[in-house]
Amino acid sequence: MTDGAALFDSHCHLTDAAFREDREAVLVRARESGVSRMVSIASDVADAHEALALARSHEGVWCTAGVHPHEAGAAAPDAMEEVRRLTVEPEVVAIGETGLDYHHDHAPRDVQRRLFEAHLLLGHELGLPVIVHAREADGDMASALLRAPEGTFGVLHCFTGGEEAFEVAMERGWYVSFSGIASFKSFAAADLLREVPPDRLLIETDSPYLAPVPMRGRRNEPAFVRHVADAVAAHLGEDAAAVAARTTANAIRFYSLNS
Repeated sequence: MTDGAALFDSHCHLTDAAFREDREAVLVRARESGVSRMVSIASDVADAHEALALARSHEGVWCTAGVHPHEAGAAAPDAMEEVRRLTVEPEVVAIGETGLDYHHDHAPRDVQRRLFEAHLLLGHELGLPVIVHAREADGDMASALLRAPEGTFGVLHCFTGGEEAFEVAMERGWYVSFSGIASFKSFAAADLLREVPPDRLLIETDSPYLAPVPMRGRRNEPAFVRHVADAVAAHLGEDAAAVAARTTANAIRFYSLNS
């Protein structure tokens, strides 16, 4: 168990409407559960501004700037310039969430690919990590990572599989993050989880989505990241507190935080 261990929710969506009524209480519960650090991930430019305001007003909360593949089709022509402008703020610690989603196809695939490439190039230019969403796009994801300039780095977040992209990410020194899905009976990426180098493993809630067992069926929140640590530790055959400590240290390094 992770009782008493410091935890880092490396990927949550604190500005989501699901938290509108009780966001402050959610943050209090996170602290009480040992979650001392959180990164609120942006889904589009407007969301990035909201996440920045939240991060500015709460110690231990940081944010990102970027456009999710679901929102790629609605992105303004100057969206990436606005993302660039936001990155000058110290609370903005990564580019994204970006990537490819061929399951929902909310945006045309060619538009998703172009915008994803723009995020990768911006991350490389600025020396910031890129937060990557990938669903049912393994081949194109692997190709995009291979085309990215040498030195581009980031994380495959909420990873559930995709061996081709995983292999490229491992070769390029990327991180891999696991969510509450790792606690589900249907989780099929346990073998790949065990291949992630210990110093490149992250955990997240992706809240308010994907609540882990034993909270499944409820709205997810950062306090529940301890259950993700428990699930990942079980797959690794390790102590959960040790996994919590290691993934916290990894997230601090990944996001280039002072502590």
